[in-house]
Amino acid sequence: MADGNSQLSRFLGGSPVSVLLRLVILCLVVGVILAALGLDPANLLASLRRMVESLFSLGFDTVERLWRYFLLGALIVIPLWLLSRIFRMGK
Repeated sequence: MADGNSQLSRFLGGSPVSVLLRLVILCLVVGVILAALGLDPANLLASLRRMVESLFSLGFDTVERLWRYFLLGALIVIPLWLLSRIFRMGK
């Protein structure tokens, strides 16, 4: 029986009780992270789809925001750059 227990411990990577305890803690940590991401175990596929859509939307919102910042800055930077080039050519 001791030989069977050592094979089980070797297979599990430790004593069955410690492995079970580590798995329970890991499941809780991963569950908290997934819940923070908005995933629901009852409706996992729909939750995954919503999460991907929100990340996708967030990415495009960021691109749109960056584009607006770029245009706002370009209203000032491009004319100033052109004026500096024109005045530099006159020297």
